[in-house]
Parts: sequence; structure tokens; C-alpha cells
Amino acid sequence: MRAVIDTNVFVSSFFGENPRTVIDKWFSGDMTLCASGPILKEYFEVMGRFQFEDDNLLLRLMAAVEKNSNLIFVENPKEEQWIKGDPADNKFIACAIALKAMYIISGDSHLKKAAKIGTIRILSPSEFLKVIA
Repeated sequence: MRAVIDTNVFVSSFFGENPRTVIDKWFSGDMTLCASGPILKEYFEVMGRFQFEDDNLLLRLMAAVEKNSNLIFVENPKEEQWIKGDPADNKFIACAIALKAMYIISGDSHLKKAAKIGTIRILSPSEFLKVIA
């Protein structure tokens, strides 16, 4: 199953619980991460602002992206104005559409408010884990 993971879920994964379980699903091959150039850029810019106690997770994330482990990539998908309240969120939708993802996993209020774009469901980490259980 293909999913786009919002940056807030990536950052939250360092603190455990459901976001960490989502990342573990990617690491284990239970899901395929869909990513784009703008998304990867944001992941690493935002994560670079933090001092994490668990550097091992950061290294695993970087290695998984570098090796394309359970990851498919589109360079720069065409964005539209699906989310007018926070246009920066449109990169996640554009990626999901371009790579035919089933889910966007996010805690972002603007994305969560949309709930669904076409056939793509926008779920919180806990909702996603219930759906795939």
C-alpha cells in the first residue's frame, strides 16, 4: 500500500507512539512511502532544526531514503490549490496523486479538514494504523 507521510508525522516519530509505528510500518515494508523532491527537502530541513536524543532513528530515516527502501519518488509533481488555508500542504496531495497513493498520513489541521481528495484518504497516524490493522 502506498502512502505519503506529512512532515509533522516524521518529526513526531522521534517521540514514539503512533507516528513511530507508522514509520516502523514503512521500515518493515508493510507500506511504501511516496515522496517528492519538495517533500524530501522539507523533511530534512525541518528535522535539521531539532536535537533528537535518538540519532539512530534519524540515521535509519536518512539511510532508508538514500537506499530507496520501500520508497517511490516523483521529482516535482504538479500542484493545484486544493488547500487554500495552507498552500504548503498541496505538495503532499500532488505527490499522492502523481504516485497513486491511497493515503496521506498527517496531523495537520488543514489536511485533516479536507479528509479526502479524490480517492486519497487523509488520516491521522492512529486512524491509519486502525485502517491497516
